[in-house]
Amino acid sequence: MNRPVAVRGRVPLLLAALLLGLSLTALPGPPAYAAQAPGPAAAADDAYWTPQRMRAAEPAAAARGAHPARPAADTPPSHPFDGLPAVGTFFWTDSTNTGRFCGGTVVRSPHRDLVVTAGHCLRSPDPKRHLSFVPQYHDGLKPHGIYPVDRVYLDQRYYDLGTSGGARWDYAVVRLGAREDGAAVEEVTGGYDLLPYPGYNHRNVRLIGYPGSSDTTHPKPLDCSSATHRYTSTDPAAPGDFLEIACAGYIGGTSGGPFLVRDLTGYALIGVIGGYHTGGDFPDVSYSSYFTFDTLALYLHAVRGDTPAAPRPAG
Repeated sequence: MNRPVAVRGRVPLLLAALLLGLSLTALPGPPAYAAQAPGPAAAADDAYWTPQRMRAAEPAAAARGAHPARPAADTPPSHPFDGLPAVGTFFWTDSTNTGRFCGGTVVRSPHRDLVVTAGHCLRSPDPKRHLSFVPQYHDGLKPHGIYPVDRVYLDQRYYDLGTSGGARWDYAVVRLGAREDGAAVEEVTGGYDLLPYPGYNHRNVRLIGYPGSSDTTHPKPLDCSSATHRYTSTDPAAPGDFLEIACAGYIGGTSGGPFLVRDLTGYALIGVIGGYHTGGDFPDVSYSSYFTFDTLALYLHAVRGDTPAAPRPAG
């Protein structure tokens, strides 16, 4: 199937949003929340994340790309660039480390404060301080400011089944606090449409990722354009159908980076690096969970400000 044009993609998306919105009104939880005013967290994070600290941040350990292989001759190359305003990466610090990890993409939303990333990036309950999103980060710069993470929404099945058994739900919707001056992230960077049921076969998909490396050879995100198709898992521990794309050099750390297709408003988000084996075993082939009604439901929970799912108590 060819990539959907905006008009075809928007109609089912709007109908799905209407139906899910009606069904979600019956769920317990607060109504749509009011946008929060900037507070101490935004100012503290902006002050903490100096260019020096961001450049020195150690990328989180990642399993993907652990088995490097020479790319096939027809594998499209990736190249470093200064990034897109609506695509960025996360930073955090805790008692033992300061780091950056994973990519995220600003999606259009009523409160202009939502980012979509991979679920495995934020599944761990370990506390992190100064957990923030930096759009278009590159070379130690934060050209659009920094936005503290407010809430993280993952599908309950992803918590329950884990990164393998729950690979079909390896995505997360992140609600961000306002920038220090009170601006919401989408007001500053713009955002992309979130497109469920996009189809598997697309001739021209843009893949962006923030590679993890403790040296200075990866200070910028990577960019690549390639085709996607359907991959049905042969691993019984990680069942499901996934988007697969060949792009050279997407080493560990690129998880959460967007699969983007053109639509009439710019781009639509059809996937994020993750899913099958948390994004793949080799740096030249990447995967995404397939976006469905479950993805849209998670998005609507974030829009409403519902209480997020969480790991169930042991025992």
